[in-house]
Amino acid sequence: MPFSLQARTSFDEDATSLIPRRKLQAPRIFRREMPVRQKTRLARRARLASPYLSIVSSSIAVESRGVSPELKSLPLQGLNKTTTSIFDYSQNLINTAIMSSSLDQLKASGTTVVCDSGDFATIGKYKPQDATTNPSLILDAAKKPEYAKLVDNAVAHGKKQSKDIDEQVEHTLDFLLVQFGKEILNIVPGKVSTEVDAAYSFDKQGSIDKALKIIDLYKQEGISKDRVLIKLASTWEGIQAAHELQSKHGVNCNLTLMFSLVQAIAGAEAGAYLISPFVGRILDWYKAATKKEYTKEEDPGVKSVQQIFNYYKKHGYNTIVMGASFRTIGEITELAGCDYLTIAPNLLEQMYNSQDPVPKKLAAEDTAKLDIPKRSYLNDESKFRFDFNEETMAVHKLSEGISKFAADAVTLKGTLKEKLQA
Repeated sequence: MPFSLQARTSFDEDATSLIPRRKLQAPRIFRREMPVRQKTRLARRARLASPYLSIVSSSIAVESRGVSPELKSLPLQGLNKTTTSIFDYSQNLINTAIMSSSLDQLKASGTTVVCDSGDFATIGKYKPQDATTNPSLILDAAKKPEYAKLVDNAVAHGKKQSKDIDEQVEHTLDFLLVQFGKEILNIVPGKVSTEVDAAYSFDKQGSIDKALKIIDLYKQEGISKDRVLIKLASTWEGIQAAHELQSKHGVNCNLTLMFSLVQAIAGAEAGAYLISPFVGRILDWYKAATKKEYTKEEDPGVKSVQQIFNYYKKHGYNTIVMGASFRTIGEITELAGCDYLTIAPNLLEQMYNSQDPVPKKLAAEDTAKLDIPKRSYLNDESKFRFDFNEETMAVHKLSEGISKFAADAVTLKGTLKEKLQA
């Protein structure tokens, strides 16, 4: 007699008597070869069924009425001896068919995924909500031939704005940043972060003026300021600029180059829409300083973001915490549940192709029991500077980050200047 399965599927114990039993023939699914079309159909059915059926060993009865010669010849360990192995094999097929990627699991944890790239051609595949850029990313993207038209259009725009070459360069750079942002917004449904030149990191008014110019350029392209975040370095001046942009101009800000709780507290008090505490760069510093390796659980960059997240949720701040600057998948998964995470395409690709579990690690409700004293910095510059100065790593990484972004902006300006003079 042919082998058959009797399957009872149920949502809970009380409902089992209300759901009919159904016999399932097992012709080709357990044979040596399964046609590709049938594999595809099985996977599709499993995906459709997964939200409604809880298929577990306690609710599936396997009944054997004789094992056919074909079944006995299966090259699968134990299948010719026990019907339980057949159940295991079928369950594995279903589990594989319905298992989510690590990237989908990260999103399911409550984390909004953001793509950290200026290369907008690579963004859509991962379906991020938002995207972030910086001068370094734009510099890398601008070197690629597929973006030559954007650069040429920016140069043409810059030439029309002034006769002074240095002013032309500034206009060209601002316009180029906005053009990349515009293309990105054609792909992501949410917001794009565009960074103010790091040369303004210690210039509050200069940062405000540049931010408003960028917002105006977006407006000229038909893009509302609601879809743009202005990125500012988390210096005292940058945080104060963010406070004024948010409160007086309704411009949402992303405070970047954040390496300490001191910066994060001031940013929350400033009413910044979002902050970007860095992870990988903190790890880099500690590895160099201590000459040791860190597990993902011990990662000091991960611990920094966890500390900031807990502080914000404990004290009811609405500012979004967006972990940034990741080196490994482990750093990302340890922060599952964080408000946002901005991730480079190479790491997004790894998570897209992985099915490793990503359990939720951070939750706002878990902070209620934590004892976290509240501190204030927004209106006390000397206290901010002193407490920040006490954190050697943060001081070093902020300085390094500003210098790197500024240098890349200078390089990009040099390239644009050559094109303007050609």
